[in-house]
Amino acid sequence: MPTVTINFLKGRTLDQKREMVKRVTDALVDTIHCTRDHVHIELNEISKEDVANGGVLVCDEER
Repeated sequence: MPTVTINFLKGRTLDQKREMVKRVTDALVDTIHCTRDHVHIELNEISKEDVANGGVLVCDEER
């Protein structure tokens, strides 16, 4: 059973998440020939206060 973990910043709509998991599932079914019901996807939404690039929090980069 393939398990995929996707980490991304908060702010995506429910429809965007639905489309993302559909496309990721389709890609796995097409490339590794597993069945759809065996694909497990975990979505982790991360706050801009919880991730940094180059030592700077993402929430501070927007200033």
